[in-house]
Amino acid sequence: MPPAWTTPPPQPDTGARDRGLQRQAVLTKPPGSLGQLESLAVTLCALQGSDRPEMDGIAITVFAADHGVCEEGISAFPQAVTAQMVANFAGGGAAISVLARELRASLDVVNLGTVNPLQGPLDGVRNQPIAPGTANLAREPAMTNAQVMAALAAGDDAAGRASDAGAHLFIGGDMGIGNTTSAAALACALLDEAPQHLVGPGTGLDAQGLSHKAEVVTRALARHGQDRDPLAVLRSLGGLEIAALTGAILGAAQRRIPVLVDGFIVSTAALVAVRQQPRVRDWLLFGHRSAEPGHQRVLDALEATPLLDLGMRLGEGSGAAVAVPLLRSACALHNAMATFDDAGVSNRS
Repeated sequence: MPPAWTTPPPQPDTGARDRGLQRQAVLTKPPGSLGQLESLAVTLCALQGSDRPEMDGIAITVFAADHGVCEEGISAFPQAVTAQMVANFAGGGAAISVLARELRASLDVVNLGTVNPLQGPLDGVRNQPIAPGTANLAREPAMTNAQVMAALAAGDDAAGRASDAGAHLFIGGDMGIGNTTSAAALACALLDEAPQHLVGPGTGLDAQGLSHKAEVVTRALARHGQDRDPLAVLRSLGGLEIAALTGAILGAAQRRIPVLVDGFIVSTAALVAVRQQPRVRDWLLFGHRSAEPGHQRVLDALEATPLLDLGMRLGEGSGAAVAVPLLRSACALHNAMATFDDAGVSNRS
């Protein structure tokens, strides 16, 4: 199979979508009374190419990496936290670890390059370092071409593992101190927005820290220039984990796996993926609206309506994971509700 970022994904199954609509029309309820749950079920019919969509097999992959832009003092937390949180994922103590257990989902953690080396092999962690973090994007391109290609391939490999496991849904998560700065720079470049509109507090910056962070992004954009090719922007302003998320989204769509997109970081990776291959948009569902201010602008650009708005901004894939029960409910209702004929209930005239 050629690299996913070079090939348009397949199109959803329109026949399955039509049959899904037909079934929704004869279930024992007024038309539209289940709201978004009805359209979700029909969308999943089309994406899975099935009259009875399933949502049992959930594959979650969290990509971790550090960011050289932390040299600019843009985070309230030290970079050591990235490697420490990878260990916390392995130990089952992180939010996404808890949610994965609750959802009976697989959890794959991929370390692409932390500044602090991991302490020995960790259960459930794939140690695939590309570099000990990116370069400082405010001063030079964040990645070399070889590094961004390796990160894209690591994401595509994760989508391949999800496909091999028969996953019905893919969720990507992120871990990397400094990655909201990288995501903001990426989004600003791709959307031609000012940093003041998209830069947010990340791990909890105060007003002074927020102003400094916007200034750092402004310098990064000036250094980058006017090249808007999505992979060029990703190489210059992205992170290893954001590039891997982009590769995973492209790879999942290529393998006909729906993607439930998390918050600001993952949505920015999705924006890169859609700019690279526009048909990827058909394969994306959106879990939640992040409290990061730039997220709404990215959602608008993707014409996306998220399922939840809970004020979350943790990352890790946690906001998407919290939305999975809604997808499961949509599938259960579509598959198991009686039709008017089955139940002997009179339909509307």
